[in-house]
Amino acid sequence: MTTESKGPIDWHLRAVMAGAGMFQTTELLAPLREQGVELSREQVYRLVTRTPERLNVEVLAALCRIFGCQPNDLITVAAQSAVARKTGTARGRDAAIGDLRPVRARLHRPADPDR
Repeated sequence: MTTESKGPIDWHLRAVMAGAGMFQTTELLAPLREQGVELSREQVYRLVTRTPERLNVEVLAALCRIFGCQPNDLITVAAQSAVARKTGTARGRDAAIGDLRPVRARLHRPADPDR
């Protein structure tokens, strides 16, 4: 079940549906309703044809029950190399934490008109 990776997550619902003999997105409407999940035709179409940005856990559980699979059969997380983030604390050089010192606060009392 491989799909073309478009990001850190690969979504395999279309392949799982094909393995179960479902080739139209509308075929998923009735099984979802039986599981207590009410989605419109458009929502089901987007769920099948695109990698979801957000996924309700109840929808994921319903899909797993419908197809008799586990979440890792539907979702593959692709490993990505970590990119070092700039924090702005180095001040243009590689500063160790011991080199950083807090700046002393300066307190100014308001002018006393009675003085």
